[in-house]
Amino acid sequence: MSLNDPFGARSSLGPGLPDYYKLSAVRSDLDHLPVTIKILLENVLRHAGGGIVREEDVATLAAWKPGAAAAPGAGEIEIPFMPARVILQDFTGVPAVVDLAAMRDAMAELGGDPSRVNPLVPADLVIDHSVQIDRYGTTDSLAYNVEREYGRNGERYQLLRWAQTAFGDLRVVPPGTGIVHQVNLEYLASVVARRADAEGRMVAFPDTLVGTDSHTTMINGLGVLGYGVGGIEAEAVLLGQPLYQPVPKVIGVRLTGELPEGATATDLVLLVTQTLRSYGVVGAFVEFGGDGLAGLALADRATISNMSPEFGPTATLFPIDDETLAYLRLTGRAPEQVALVERYAKEQGLWRVPGTTAEFDALLTLDLASVEPSLAGPRRPQDRVALRDLQSNFRGAYPPAADQYPAVQVEAAGRTVDVSSGSVAIAAITSCTNTSNPTVMIAAGLLARNALARGLTVPPTVKTSLAPGSRAVTAYLEGAGLLAPLAELGFALAGYGCTTCIGNSGPLDAPVAKAIEENDLVVAAVLSGNRNFEGRIHPLVRASYLASPPLVVAFALAGTVDIDLTTSPLGLGSDGQPVFLIDLWPSAAEVRATVGSAVSGELFRAAYASVFEGGPEWKALDIPVGDRYRWDGSSTYVALPPFFVGLGAEPDAVAPIAGARVLALLGDSVTTDHISPAGSISATSPAGKWLQEHGVPPLEFNSYGARRGHHEVMMRGTFANIRLHNALAGQEGPYTVHLPDGEPTTIFDAAMQYAAEDVPLIIIAGKEYGSGSSRDWAAKGPRLLGIRAVIAESFERIHRSNLVGMGILPLQFLPGESAATLGLTGRESYTVDLPAGGPVPRGRVNVVARGDDGTEHRFEATVRLDGPIELDYYRQGGILPAVLRRIARESMA
Repeated sequence: MSLNDPFGARSSLGPGLPDYYKLSAVRSDLDHLPVTIKILLENVLRHAGGGIVREEDVATLAAWKPGAAAAPGAGEIEIPFMPARVILQDFTGVPAVVDLAAMRDAMAELGGDPSRVNPLVPADLVIDHSVQIDRYGTTDSLAYNVEREYGRNGERYQLLRWAQTAFGDLRVVPPGTGIVHQVNLEYLASVVARRADAEGRMVAFPDTLVGTDSHTTMINGLGVLGYGVGGIEAEAVLLGQPLYQPVPKVIGVRLTGELPEGATATDLVLLVTQTLRSYGVVGAFVEFGGDGLAGLALADRATISNMSPEFGPTATLFPIDDETLAYLRLTGRAPEQVALVERYAKEQGLWRVPGTTAEFDALLTLDLASVEPSLAGPRRPQDRVALRDLQSNFRGAYPPAADQYPAVQVEAAGRTVDVSSGSVAIAAITSCTNTSNPTVMIAAGLLARNALARGLTVPPTVKTSLAPGSRAVTAYLEGAGLLAPLAELGFALAGYGCTTCIGNSGPLDAPVAKAIEENDLVVAAVLSGNRNFEGRIHPLVRASYLASPPLVVAFALAGTVDIDLTTSPLGLGSDGQPVFLIDLWPSAAEVRATVGSAVSGELFRAAYASVFEGGPEWKALDIPVGDRYRWDGSSTYVALPPFFVGLGAEPDAVAPIAGARVLALLGDSVTTDHISPAGSISATSPAGKWLQEHGVPPLEFNSYGARRGHHEVMMRGTFANIRLHNALAGQEGPYTVHLPDGEPTTIFDAAMQYAAEDVPLIIIAGKEYGSGSSRDWAAKGPRLLGIRAVIAESFERIHRSNLVGMGILPLQFLPGESAATLGLTGRESYTVDLPAGGPVPRGRVNVVARGDDGTEHRFEATVRLDGPIELDYYRQGGILPAVLRRIARESMA
């Protein structure tokens, strides 16, 4: 906390209350500013004069007006942001801890003090990405899956327990507690934080954060500005480095009307996702307002904010109002904290005032009355499908050879059951997106209860699971008497974590898997998650649809997506009569009444009373001691990464990119799941072969996500998605050709051959390159494969930043140009004209593509280094080398 106050903004909230930095000291007409800008303005105002934040940064944000981001020169102005805290999850947290441990070793090599590599910003790491649905539908599913989780991940968890003791200001939430974003929403977030400055005086300020997961944005539903960054950026923040971003562009969305009967928050967010993705908000900040907010519950707002990565903005913020306070009380926050939030928000103009609208770069309007029951799929979350159109959507994506799909008979649970294309193989109530919302979870339980009363059952070929985002969910479901009917239908508690939403869906029953593979069936998953990219949910599931929890139950009962549930029955009841969805759907009044009786602040306080303690398995872990990690050379989970080997005190000159070859020529919407999958590891893949060579049998492979602490696995898993479409390869999957001989091979083996030949590599791609999860290995893996640059039509925000953070140059085709329009085949060799000091941020560079026959294609590309700070990171080989060199200099000064 800076002791300086160059603007005279420091003031007191009142007797016995903390100080604060008054925004009106630098901007009088606060009503005109979006809340997003006010929060960022407070951040620079509070830190001004401390050596990192300049007075000019305050002036820039204080002068913000619509169109500021598009003003001449705005792209070169970078605003520092110093978040109050960082959150991590274990898939991204493990490599972050590995990097920090490796930085301590590198610090010692540079002659600095290793202990200086320590979080300077408070951090919470929630272990939620590792549990897998191995057993389902039984009363012992939870216990079995937890046992398997520890069996698979003991080495990783030992590392995290060591980190909790070795690093200050790092708390770890053990496995089996919940999902990071839901735990953040229900417990960790304060909305308004307070902290002592260097003189011991308390200062109040907005709770802000970044996280190593793209869905960190969920917390914006609570009025807290937070968003996802790559693990390497998060590590830099932990070490006291600010984040830099261009002058913000803010898009307003004004809500009117009310949600109609039968529509859920999930239906609303799918419409928002479709609408805003179509409008184009990538890289902007979105802010909701309007009088329609009054009827939108906090959990509904959080659902929308959670899905921000699916429609592209940095964050989607909701203002603080009475609903915010009601949620804080509902989830057991202390009365004095709730009072502070109200006082601070009103003093700083962060409180929503009905009838007023700030000025935005653009303002959209959405009528809540237009929302209807929907799903999204079969491959992208922005592809919304009205419930009544689902059958035609599925058949349009996967046309049947005749009028209907042929059925295959499968023996399951002592019955002979038909399975065909369109059959639901997985039905999962999962993910923080929807399990954080009591309304839709209670609705799912009521629908299950009603279905049992009518005598309906779920076909045994459907893998069903319930994996809530926190223990509070099961507590209120049990209190409402709804946990039992869900379990009776097969939705027994299977774990607390992301599970199916991130591909940890576990194996399908053997007869079902065999029928799918032998008959090339296009089976479906229906899940209450936020992502449904190809190959993500399960390798054998081709079509995946996102839906509300009650619709997940409904489609499990129907057993197929090849159906119109608005007109066709779910099945026959015990009386032999058809049962329709409308017969089972609970009314909004019943849902509200049940939520009101089952959910309370005391319930949440009890659920989080021992959040950092963990169970006996966690406490029994044997952990190393000391501030330097003891690397085990035989481990296949954790290894010393090579990123800092041979790091000098000063960076080398920028190396030219000459004679580079294309490792992959890719199309539009290539996701980080395509670049660095998190799911299963094939036994015949380079990663699978390496594991077997090191004594790991296929049954113990675990997943790519769980092995992110080991670079040898992850570099072999780069571009290993079975649904990758590389135009250089003649088949789908992780394949390419080595050039110029054209020999077919895997992407990893080609990269190693190019490395032996000292040939640099590039990737060529289409629009939205790197959409999806904020996984740092989607940049780390390419770096280790020798990729120097990516040339794409457009980049998703987090991944572009991650590329820069790993020293990979992002280049963008000029508007209207692409590989196709320029006649590029990917078989050319490429030279990028780079000066020794690095290219000009947002400038242009010349690229020459030479065919093997001597023909040349010359074109310009835009350098997507978005400011001088990113240029410095690129020159230094990435963020972490830059930060490490700075800390080393400071420790030796």
